[in-house]
Amino acid sequence: MDKKLTLSLDQAVIEKAKVYARSNNISLSKLIESYLASLTKRTKRKPEITPLVESLSGVIDLPK
Repeated sequence: MDKKLTLSLDQAVIEKAKVYARSNNISLSKLIESYLASLTKRTKRKPEITPLVESLSGVIDLPK
């Protein structure tokens, strides 16, 4: 169910967001909805550790 939301934003930000949305063929509402959804996801992404980094883990002892 869609609900209406009123936001107060800097005019320059609004204009840039409109240009971005238009150039990506998405409505400004959908753009903001997608952004807010990505911020509020329950699952936290773990940073990907490449095999090279994994193999180097613990190789160097740093002075304390």
